[in-house]
Amino acid sequence: MATTTHSSYDAVIVGAGHNGLIAAAYLAAAGRRTLVLERLDHVGGLSVSQEPFPGVPARVSRYAYLVSLLPASVVRDLGLGLKLERRRIASYTPSGEGGLLVVGDDAERTARSFRALTGDDRAHAAWVAFYGRVQRMAEVLAPTLTEPLTSRDALRARVGDDEIWDLMFERPIGEGILAAFDDDLVRGVVATDALIGTFADLGAADLLANRCFLYHLIGNGTGAWDVPVGGMGAVAEAIEGAARAAGAEILTGTEATAIDPDGTVRFAGPSGAGEVRAGHVLCGAPPATLARLLGEEPGPPPQGAQLKVNMVLGRLPRLRDHDVDPRDAFAGTFHINEGYEQLQRAHGEAAAGRIPSVVPCEVYCHSLTDPSILGPELQRSGAQTMTLFALHMPVELFRADNDAARARALEAVLASVDSVLAEPLRDCLLEGPDGAPCIEARTPVDLEHDVALPGGHIFHRDLSWPFAASEEHVGTWGVETAHERVLLCGAGAQRGGGVSGIPGHNAAMAVLGRG
Repeated sequence: MATTTHSSYDAVIVGAGHNGLIAAAYLAAAGRRTLVLERLDHVGGLSVSQEPFPGVPARVSRYAYLVSLLPASVVRDLGLGLKLERRRIASYTPSGEGGLLVVGDDAERTARSFRALTGDDRAHAAWVAFYGRVQRMAEVLAPTLTEPLTSRDALRARVGDDEIWDLMFERPIGEGILAAFDDDLVRGVVATDALIGTFADLGAADLLANRCFLYHLIGNGTGAWDVPVGGMGAVAEAIEGAARAAGAEILTGTEATAIDPDGTVRFAGPSGAGEVRAGHVLCGAPPATLARLLGEEPGPPPQGAQLKVNMVLGRLPRLRDHDVDPRDAFAGTFHINEGYEQLQRAHGEAAAGRIPSVVPCEVYCHSLTDPSILGPELQRSGAQTMTLFALHMPVELFRADNDAARARALEAVLASVDSVLAEPLRDCLLEGPDGAPCIEARTPVDLEHDVALPGGHIFHRDLSWPFAASEEHVGTWGVETAHERVLLCGAGAQRGGGVSGIPGHNAAMAVLGRG
């Protein structure tokens, strides 16, 4: 469709990422005339599956990768035909000639691995106690994410555990981790959830790492991270289908160019420029982008902090640990040089303007859980996809010369990976028909350029607490702006971030006057 069907709508949504599509599905299902404008030629935003390597039929979740925060209630409300598979292995962390294997449904095997690493059962007992308290907190907090905001004190009372509240909300998460665990490697495995997509010191008083840690552990009350069958694009496709079935109008290749607080949205599309009127405008783009569209000062850009590397392997690499099958080690999160001290040292080096000398990173082989993302021939050959997140790679490391810095960072990442394997990872990379190895790296600057994320920040801006910032915000949805008709519905909203759909749901509820 080249132009809008109507000149006015109850709601115009800027951005057809998964959050914008969820808002559209709810509003259209409630009978509201809804229009979605997307500047790219496809929907999904960062929740897309693509084949980045010509001639290689592997559908890679190119930007986002796993699902934890998407509420089961949203899936039910919208009737999403979405299948999520639980990873059978939680994580594996190599250490010398051995390693730590955490198996989600096999406590005894996990306990044996802890015992082999540390020499006794104390670390495993501390692990069970720590995550037991975290899960009890998650069970309380998860339902509140799709409710109006409550006060800090009310949420604390609802959690009902002062010790876990203090650990998560009052003092640096690093202090709690150091107090709970004695082993540096175990401490690091715990701490990584505080750093994905976040450039933070684990001991800093700003508690930025705490907020990241919280959101990585409370999804659906379990914190489990699942693989979407068919790739991340299947998530966006399911939500798009629900929105269109409810009557939402979706225009791709159509960019919003300005928003007036009165609800006028100007846009440019294949047929030229136009404008529509809206009862409400919902913005799924980052807050900095919304400020620009409103003609306001966006403020300093946020700081993205990760290098994302996508690969297709001809085979899984060999491990130094002969007691663990590579298909187990790579089925969950494979931690690389992520001891606690390594994480802190890498942060210090990056803060000083240097690519870390030993890069902490972690990889995931989603095809071990969902082989359907590979073509039949690749499945038969033993090929696997591999996604890598390198931590402490802030955008400022790449500003001066992105291409050169990307190349240096990738070399540092591969050296880090090779340091824990029994063979070089490059030897395992599949080659495409053109003879090129199947590997690509995306820096924060690349994300800023390719998918319009200011500073390459995958959460649009620093994550927020899941309670009202002041008494006057109690009862709001965390999506409101200074303009009554204009709402945020993307990851930059309060309680946004990750593949959650929560801001989309909450913005729709605000428009519908529910609470």
